[in-house]
This record gives sequence, structure tokens and C-alpha cells, in this order.
Amino acid sequence: MEQGDEGRLVGSDRVLAVLKELARYPDGAGLEELTRAIGSPKPTVHRALGALRRAGLADQDARGRYVLGDEFLRMAFAHHEARPEHVRIQPVLETMATRFGETAHYAVLDGRDVVYRAKVDPPSGAVRLTSTVGGRNPAHATAVGKLLLSHRLDTLEDVESWIGVSALVRRTPQTVCTAADLHRELQETRERGYAVDDQENEPGINCIALPVYATSPVTPSGALSISALTYRTPLRALIDAMDEIRSLLGDVGEVRC
Repeated sequence: MEQGDEGRLVGSDRVLAVLKELARYPDGAGLEELTRAIGSPKPTVHRALGALRRAGLADQDARGRYVLGDEFLRMAFAHHEARPEHVRIQPVLETMATRFGETAHYAVLDGRDVVYRAKVDPPSGAVRLTSTVGGRNPAHATAVGKLLLSHRLDTLEDVESWIGVSALVRRTPQTVCTAADLHRELQETRERGYAVDDQENEPGINCIALPVYATSPVTPSGALSISALTYRTPLRALIDAMDEIRSLLGDVGEVRC
């Protein structure tokens, strides 16, 4: 974001910063709270909130706390539901969630992270995942991330360049954190045609991912995953069901995996 001479957010960038910060508070946030988080003077944050309220992008609840406005939610959900890949992948996710009784995701690569574009929870089951549409996770620690990286990083030099000077975050003791180990994982992913996450992003959760070609016959637009609780559906069970998973994917819509 553009900053002034003193390193402070200016103009429209401040309004956008307030909007992004407000999205972190589903139960609403007070002016003082937002002022501290943004690091701008209270009057300027108040003016930014006023601009957002006039546009319908923010509102105040009965307690006087600021929340995202109905117009913002309407635009966000309308845009999300109308995205071509979301419309096409939704039946696939529903099929997978019902068949395996676990959560199905569709995610895309964004820099060093994956972003979840769609999610379907199983129709039954007391324990469900906390992932959210729009949420992020490190690509190297997830099956969807490794699947998509395997189509972009062919050599060890490619992997090293992608990692750069910032070390890979170790989410669990299982997380792959070196260039050599990640390169080996990506090679194995390319050879077998699917990626796995063996409790690498979160303890007790394993995952399997396959590519989705929603916009191109050769380059994946994203990846579909089945994320399962290890005690309920071990990783081995997902791998053993790979032929069935591919068959189900081939029967639903125009999504090719």
C-alpha cells in the first residue's frame, strides 16, 4: 500500500486497510481497536469508516461496533458464486464429501500460499475442519500446494529460487522444510499424479489432492483435495481409493483430473 513521508497509510490505501482489518472481526470492532491495529490517528480511521459506511461496505451494530456491511457481503458472495471454476467444481466437492464423509476443498496457488476457493463439509459427522473459503495455508505444507507446485517447479534450482531467502515454515514435525526434501516430494507427486499431506500442515489431519483443469487442458487451474481426520480416515485409505476418486471425478461435470 502507498505510504506517506512518515510511513503512514494515506488516502484510499487507508480506507482499504481499514476494510481489510475490519474483516478480521466477525463480531465487530470498536474505533479504538481499529485505530490501534491500523496505526493511524483516530480521526482519520473514523473518516475511513465513514466512507465505507456511505458505500455500504461497513456498518455499525446495536453496540456501536463496526462490522462489514451487507453490500460488501452481497458483492463478495455474488462474485464467488458466479466464478466459473467454482460453479463447475461444486458438484465434485459435494460428491467427494458425501462419499468419504470428509471435507473437500478446491484451492489455487497464490505466491507461497494456497487460497481456498470452495469448501464442502460432509453431511454428517460431529467433528469438522476449521478451514474457510478465502483462507490461506503455506503451499509447501499442503497437498493442494505441493500438487500445484509440482507443475511449476521442475528442478531443484526452481525450488531453491521459489523458496528464496525466507525459510519455509515448519507447521508440524512432519512438514517438509528444505529445498531438497520439497524437490523430492514434487518429483514423487508428478510421477504418481497426486499429492499427499501426512499431518504436515496440522496434526491429526491428512489430505490427498489431484489437479483440476477447469480453464486449460494442460495447466491446472487449481487442485481438489479430500482432507480427513486421521483417526476417522487414514491416509492409506484415501490412497487405496484413488481409482474410485478418479472415476467419480470423471463422472461429474467437465472437470478433468
